[in-house]
Amino acid sequence: MSLVDVIEALLFVADSPVPLVALARAAEVTEGQAEQALDILTLRHEETGALQVVKIAGGYQLCTKPEHAEMIGNFLKPQRQRLSRSLMEVLAIVAYRQPLTMAEVDEIRGVQSDYSVRALVERRLVKEVGRRKAPGRPLLYGTTQQFLHQFKLNSLKELPPLSQPLPEADQMTFELAGLKEQAEGSLEGG
Repeated sequence: MSLVDVIEALLFVADSPVPLVALARAAEVTEGQAEQALDILTLRHEETGALQVVKIAGGYQLCTKPEHAEMIGNFLKPQRQRLSRSLMEVLAIVAYRQPLTMAEVDEIRGVQSDYSVRALVERRLVKEVGRRKAPGRPLLYGTTQQFLHQFKLNSLKELPPLSQPLPEADQMTFELAGLKEQAEGSLEGG
């Protein structure tokens, strides 16, 4: 079996993007060899077939080509799970200010946000990332790999720049609005 076939098989069974180092370790080769195999696999899939190799969320994933999206959508009939305005506000705050506590989210929004944070945790867009070294050791929240994946980002550095040094919650929601439009298709049924 060729290294290209091994890499393809690993990507096929992975349920999330796989970092280059993990591919190399699993195939028992160097990162350079794994990267060369990925390049060959990418070219192979560009020329023919319904699949493609994409670099997303800090790793590589085997996905269907965009021209098949409508047919696949009809086949799977995913249930829409749109993010409400309040969820988008909280998600924007966490994305741009992480790590932060629930109290900090509440302070920025001016309202209680525990329901929204819990809903984002359930959707695997936000997670607990530690505890603040302060009285009571409050939980700190940050975004997840699922957040990067659903908003088609490779890293947090690809978030749209904020236009104000100390943004209001509405401004952060606006900044993520473009990402929301991109991801609405991805937010259907997970």
